[in-house]
Amino acid sequence: MHHQWLLLAACFWVIFMFMVASKFITLTFKDPDVYSAKQEFLFLTTMPEVRKLPEENHIPEELKPTGKELPDNQLSQPLVYMERLELIRNVCRDDALKNLSHTPVSKFVLDRIFVCDKHKILFCQTPKVGNTQWKKVLIVLNGAFPSIEEIPENVVHDHEKNGLPRLSSFSDAEIQKRLKTYFKFFIVRDPFERLISAFKDKFVHNPRFEPWYRHEIAPGIIRKYRRNRTETRGIQFEDFVRYLGDPNHRWLDLQFGDHIIHWVTYVELCAPCEIMYSVIGHHETLEDDAPYILKEAGIDHLVSYPTIPPGITVYNRTKVEHYFLGISKRDIRRLYARFEGDFKLFGYQKPDFLLN
Repeated sequence: MHHQWLLLAACFWVIFMFMVASKFITLTFKDPDVYSAKQEFLFLTTMPEVRKLPEENHIPEELKPTGKELPDNQLSQPLVYMERLELIRNVCRDDALKNLSHTPVSKFVLDRIFVCDKHKILFCQTPKVGNTQWKKVLIVLNGAFPSIEEIPENVVHDHEKNGLPRLSSFSDAEIQKRLKTYFKFFIVRDPFERLISAFKDKFVHNPRFEPWYRHEIAPGIIRKYRRNRTETRGIQFEDFVRYLGDPNHRWLDLQFGDHIIHWVTYVELCAPCEIMYSVIGHHETLEDDAPYILKEAGIDHLVSYPTIPPGITVYNRTKVEHYFLGISKRDIRRLYARFEGDFKLFGYQKPDFLLN
């Protein structure tokens, strides 16, 4: 009897130990799954079901997209300048415009081109298109003055003091070398608006006190081109237009000498069909063009173009209409016939609102 109780007690002990061991195994190995299941249940009750995305392939950090896009103007800028040069090439090949687009690379042209040997730059001067500021840039680059702000205004156009050599001052071999290898540029603006600016600057305001424009050139134009001989007023824009549109204007040009640079065509000044320029800037987009030119010339880290007052470069059709008001269509058409090459070469729209 005693042995039976011992055997029964042993059986109960084995069963008890098995139950304890079973509970221990459950707690150790099955709780993580239970925890995860509870988490998953909570997750699905608070968030909509999402499909698991495939793992992203490893991309080097420097090649991953940033999500940022370049501004449209930055994307199109180089194309704009290429299109301007291509337009010039196409117009230069047009035989119908040959007399308006071609000119010899004479001393007159070479006198217009200023040289910066230190940075291998050639700049063709086109007066009344913000050229004073570009001269200041080159003066600083040539080392004549340490900064644009320190250049006296009376020095900028004094070619004995401003340290800007003209291309005409070099030998033929040196000229050809520079034309072939240097960065070359010039600036244009709407041809008729430029003529208005020239008239105002030289015959109306004359801020630099150049009395010969009023006292010598203006009387010569009036004597030749004023229709009303009893009119005693000073030179009018109509007189100026009639002079410029005259196919026989050259005999007066010879009398006026280099002063005509303020109103002759861009073709006569810079010979764009004979000289392959690197960049053509436009006055109307100078806010973009000036930094681009400095960058392309490799000097943007050395000098900045002076601040451009807001709105000063915008084409002003109202002003153009005002100045041409009362001038005969015949005279305006003759003026356009002379400057048609400039309009076509540089992509300026024909001013039909004045011509028709």
